[in-house]
Amino acid sequence: MPELTCVGCGPGDPELLTVKAVNAIKNADVIMCPTSKEGKPSIALSVVSSLIDQDKKPEIVHLVFPMTKDSDILKNTWEKNSQIIAESSLSNKKVVYLTVGDPYLYSTWIYLHREISIKHPEIKIKVIPGIVSMFTFAAKVGISLAEGAEKMAVIPSCYDLSQVKEIAKNCDTLIFLKDGRYFDQVISLIREAGFSDDSIFAIGQDLDTDHEIVRKLTLGEVTQDTLTSKYFSIMVVKRV
Repeated sequence: MPELTCVGCGPGDPELLTVKAVNAIKNADVIMCPTSKEGKPSIALSVVSSLIDQDKKPEIVHLVFPMTKDSDILKNTWEKNSQIIAESSLSNKKVVYLTVGDPYLYSTWIYLHREISIKHPEIKIKVIPGIVSMFTFAAKVGISLAEGAEKMAVIPSCYDLSQVKEIAKNCDTLIFLKDGRYFDQVISLIREAGFSDDSIFAIGQDLDTDHEIVRKLTLGEVTQDTLTSKYFSIMVVKRV
């Protein structure tokens, strides 16, 4: 039976991959890795590059997923790339698809999985989870994301700011993932929702890379210079 394995590569530190993930990567005949543009290095591949068996020389396939909100372009991309992955799997090769973080948290893999499952039910799909950035970040800054009866919200790229205030009113911890370009716009909304200046505030970008920046302070200490405009960013605000 043809098989396909999706590996969650975690936040960027190869030492945070699971043993199962490392074994899958080392035994792969083909490694499929996403990138946002033709010729642009794959972040997921850079995380695992030191683990690839150079004697085995697996085939490396870069799959382009353009950064767009155009639903037609996205759907066509998922269909095209899922077919490439499926055809390789059907050739009885050990195929591994890499994804940053975890495959089932705001990952393109979710759409690929649906496509392949529907069109190629004969392919057995395995998924190896990965550590997500919010847990790595919490460990770095020493914040408990949720304890006791506290409620936590995870908010992806803040395209719909109208919802942020309402979510904030009903949560103790807010975790903003990706796209730091919107972080400055939510600070006032968080304050209006009842988060005091004493609330814990932490922000990070490029976690587990040479360009990592991590800051922890209070909401009252936040200034424009505190924030980041990097896409791969995270911001956590917690009531005290």
